[in-house]
Amino acid sequence: MPVTTVTKTGQITLPEEIRQHLKLVSGSQVEFVIDEDGQVKIFPLNVAVETLSGILHRPGIPPTSFEDMETAISEGANDWT
Repeated sequence: MPVTTVTKTGQITLPEEIRQHLKLVSGSQVEFVIDEDGQVKIFPLNVAVETLSGILHRPGIPPTSFEDMETAISEGANDWT
């Protein structure tokens, strides 16, 4: 099992085996989560934008234009006044 040391400034170097497994490169970001059992989990935040394309599409529903989105936001904001 890979082991690392915490520096005086609280930094760690992730072992190469972990970086490769998570597909991390220089500049990659990670998120740390403490679960309900108190265990700390690390999640890579290196999802390419291209892989997100179309994930919200639902068949039969036409795409919404930016103008329509702006109108809906404006109307929703006006409900608060």
